[in-house]
Amino acid sequence: MTAADDSSADIATLLERWLPHQRWFAGKGRDFRVVADQVVGILTTEPHPSELTLVTVRYGDGGADVYSVPLLYLPGRDDHLEHVYMGALEDPNGGPSRHVYDALHVKEVTGAWLRGVVESSSTDGVTFHGTSAAADLDVEAPSLVSTAEQSNTSLIFGDAAILKVFRRVEHGRNPDIEVHEVLEDLGSRHVALLLGWVSARWAAPDGTKGTGDVAMLQEFLRSATDGWALAQISVRDLFAEADLHADEVGGDFAGEAYRLGTATAETHQDLARVLPAGSYGPAELARLAAAMRGRLTAAVAIAPALAPYETALVAVYDRLAALDVAVPTQRVHGDLHLGQVLRTSQRWVMLDFEGEPAKPVAERELLDSPIRDVAGMLRSFDYASRHQLVDHPSDPQIAYRAEEWATRNRDAFCAGYVAGGGQDPTEPSALLAAYEADKAVYEVGYEARNRPSWLPIPLAAVSRLAEGATP
Repeated sequence: MTAADDSSADIATLLERWLPHQRWFAGKGRDFRVVADQVVGILTTEPHPSELTLVTVRYGDGGADVYSVPLLYLPGRDDHLEHVYMGALEDPNGGPSRHVYDALHVKEVTGAWLRGVVESSSTDGVTFHGTSAAADLDVEAPSLVSTAEQSNTSLIFGDAAILKVFRRVEHGRNPDIEVHEVLEDLGSRHVALLLGWVSARWAAPDGTKGTGDVAMLQEFLRSATDGWALAQISVRDLFAEADLHADEVGGDFAGEAYRLGTATAETHQDLARVLPAGSYGPAELARLAAAMRGRLTAAVAIAPALAPYETALVAVYDRLAALDVAVPTQRVHGDLHLGQVLRTSQRWVMLDFEGEPAKPVAERELLDSPIRDVAGMLRSFDYASRHQLVDHPSDPQIAYRAEEWATRNRDAFCAGYVAGGGQDPTEPSALLAAYEADKAVYEVGYEARNRPSWLPIPLAAVSRLAEGATP
């Protein structure tokens, strides 16, 4: 039975059918059931009723999550909304069934989010917060759902604003909003303007009640291009030129990689100025290495292709544990890659400071070495150069050129990072190697579950890092 089944059911049953088909649902492949659905606010009554519903999902392994699911109710089926149809909701009093849709995909009701932020209004358990910069927004602007989002759902209003609705929510401030607030107050050049946010009050899976953020509104940088797309153009240019090196191709990306490294270092310095900072000593580095070893063990169980490298990767983590230095720590981005940055005509802009969405908020707010972000971007350069090799698996010339592109841009990013005031990512080398290995191990597990044809990309990095650990 699918989410579009026309038989009537209660809302929990409809959600249990529908959730596994959503890109942002983190429970794919896990046994789960919907144990609660709370209507925390009525968003619209006209032209159709819609409400913000927070859904508690409990997994068979004992874990639980709360998801934000705005719902729209119609008296009949709408052919134009079949792609977001959940099903028919039966009336417990014997009346006609109502048809339920994902309200974030319905332009007639999404304007309520924008209007609420501009007016700083509240309704039931939902409160809209608008900054002074939101006052000039056109509340009648049409909305368009972004197709690039995976862990949340974003709505673009006209050419001025983008609303990110957090699908997986927790009590407390969302790190993305918190970081944008403080960086904006500081005058940081590398973030988009914060226009507002939305908070709600609900009961957590353990029964405690509290308030948390469910959405944020930012300026929409309409003329910007994301880093992944720009890198792909450069790689295609290189592959098309059979007799030129990476630094000779017209679409050479190294200059942009250098400027991106500088922007990353400047943002790290801004974060350290306004949010807590600290350091890892030998004991903390040993615990960090132990956590990495634990993730490796779990990944090997998921992806046996990692097994031949396990001993060498443990050696990489052991080198980290053996460091007898103080490593500066601070708030970091936490999930930095080329898809999280935009290039405008004047600067690089960093997005999505909420960190890795799969982790609890408390864990995402922990201090960490900024080298984690550097490692994430270096891994992204590898992906940008190698993912096109999926179609050329046996072409050694293309593979050589991909490696040349990745090395050139990784080096340029690191040089730009130092020029921007960041610590040299290569010193101590054991720190960067461990963070890179940790990221590559995660990638192997992810690709094994979701895109097996891409598995050679992170495995190539694992092989390189393992070889470097061999005496």
